[in-house]
Amino acid sequence: MILVQIARMALAASLMLSLSSCGGIASGDSGLFGGKSSMTEKQRAERDAAAEAHRDGKSKSESRTSLLDLFKTSDDPNTTVEVNKYIWQASLEVLNFLPIESVDPFTGVIVTGYGRPPGGGRAYRATIYAQDPALDARSLKVALQGQGGASVAPETVRAVEDAILTRARQLRVRDSRL
Repeated sequence: MILVQIARMALAASLMLSLSSCGGIASGDSGLFGGKSSMTEKQRAERDAAAEAHRDGKSKSESRTSLLDLFKTSDDPNTTVEVNKYIWQASLEVLNFLPIESVDPFTGVIVTGYGRPPGGGRAYRATIYAQDPALDARSLKVALQGQGGASVAPETVRAVEDAILTRARQLRVRDSRL
C-alpha cells in the first residue's frame, strides 16, 4: 500500500517537472530549471517566425502538388476540394453507358468500368477528374482506356472532354433561367 502511494507521488512529481519544463522551453527565455537558454537571438527569431507562419497556415511545405496531398493532415479540418457541379453532372450524363465503379464527390473522381458506346464496337473504360470549381476546360481531366489495356486516340479523349464541357455549359444555362 505504501509502495503504491510512493509510486503515485513519484509519477505526480515527474509529471509536474515535465510540465514545468515545457513552459520554460515554450517561452524560449529559460531552460529546464529557469537558467538562461542556449538559443541565440537568431535561432529565437527563426523559431518565432516559423511558429507565426504555422499559425497563419503559410508554411512553405503547404503547397499541394498531388492528389495524395489532400489526404495529409492539414491545419484546417474544414479544407475541402471544390468540384464544379455542372462538370460532375455532365460527366455522369455523357458517359452514362459506362458502368460506374466508384465516385468520390469530395475529390472529384469518377471511375467507370468497361462499356460500349451506343452504336460503337469498341469497349472503353474512363476515369474522370473534376479538379476545380470553375466551369473551364482546365477543370476537367479525362483518361480513357480501351478493352485489354489498349490506348485510345487523343482525338477520342478530346471529343469526350468536349462533349462533357458542352453538356456542362448547357446545364449551367438551364439553371440560370430558373
